[in-house]
Amino acid sequence: MLIQISTDRTLHGSAELIRHVESELATRLSRFSDHLTRLDAHFSDETHAGDGQDRRCLLEARPAGRRPVAVSHHAGSLTEACRGAAQKLEHLLESVYGRADHHKGGDSIRHQDGRT
Repeated sequence: MLIQISTDRTLHGSAELIRHVESELATRLSRFSDHLTRLDAHFSDETHAGDGQDRRCLLEARPAGRRPVAVSHHAGSLTEACRGAAQKLEHLLESVYGRADHHKGGDSIRHQDGRT
């Protein structure tokens, strides 16, 4: 799974930020790595009238054989925005792949051999 990180022109993508984002995404989304070909993380600084500074993280996941999905999260810092977006993406991917994978370790009732 390839992780690409970008920032808008008002933010600096430091090596520390890149390491943190890669670690957060790899840890939280590792169970979906077989399904994903690429993750794009884009950070931006959005200032709203009266709200002060607002950091936004947009995550786009590219599943193999499916359409890309995207989530975003606004927070006061880049790390908080990344964490929030990663949680949202994890929940989204769980709803897409969680039912298909037997993450609890057992077969569904459809896969039982008819024994009672």
